[in-house]
Amino acid sequence: MSDKTKVSHPSQVRILLTGGRGKTSSRIAQLASQKGHIVRTAGRRAPEHPVERSEHAAFDWENFSAYGPALAGMDAVYLVAPVGMNPSALMIPFIEEALKLSVRRFVLLSSASVSETDPVFGPVHRYLRENAPEWAVLRPSYFMQNFSEAAHAATLRQSGQILTATGSGKVGFVDAEDIAAVGLEALVRPESFNEQLIITGPRPIDYAEAAEIIGRISGREIRHADITERELRSGLIAAGVPEDYAAFLAHLDTRIRKEGIEDQATDTVLLVTGREPRSLEAFVRDHLTAFAVSETEQPIGQN
Repeated sequence: MSDKTKVSHPSQVRILLTGGRGKTSSRIAQLASQKGHIVRTAGRRAPEHPVERSEHAAFDWENFSAYGPALAGMDAVYLVAPVGMNPSALMIPFIEEALKLSVRRFVLLSSASVSETDPVFGPVHRYLRENAPEWAVLRPSYFMQNFSEAAHAATLRQSGQILTATGSGKVGFVDAEDIAAVGLEALVRPESFNEQLIITGPRPIDYAEAAEIIGRISGREIRHADITERELRSGLIAAGVPEDYAAFLAHLDTRIRKEGIEDQATDTVLLVTGREPRSLEAFVRDHLTAFAVSETEQPIGQN
């Protein structure tokens, strides 16, 4: 492993953040602004609470005419893929346009479950490694915010359940704040990482233990309900996820159960930021209101 030790970076960097309203982009924007960097968010809608020294560019991955204006004058680009099985069809032309405009540094948000030989993020990962002068690929484990803001939040609040097809497979759950801190370093430090960064929390745990932690700290009865891959896929499709992408996501749960693809803990957060990654216990304590009982909550098993 190369040296990822935190270094100073006094220069002001102009950063384009795609997915500007997303969990990591919004947090990177805040951190970058606090450190004096210039931020341009890119997306269909501007952030509800823009940070200081920021602007917004109207942006849609399928509108190629928007690429140039979004990229103009930028030093570094944070890449958040559009939803789907083949984001490279849009992202690689965008990166090519950025290279023509002399952008040197690119940071891709990928997943600990997805290597450069896998579909979805893999082709973009590989393209950056082969073509970008300066690059990093963030490969975080599953976000702790999935329990409080997305994915599992609704069923957890309404029925006290976390539904997955992971069985007893373990995951190195990580706080989006820690991902953002690593991401900002990858965007602005003088020497580029030029490698993938697998980002996890302090230790891998299974969803049953995650449920126990959330329940113990929030004072609620929470349990992990193990469902089949087919049931998970159907639920994702019902929620509006495209069928092929829903199948891909659901199968990752099976791989977590059978192959242990998320059963790991790395020291990336500590080496890059100088602080330990937040634990799930600390995360729950800091976000107790997110785990309050919903007005529509039903007893477990009666949803």
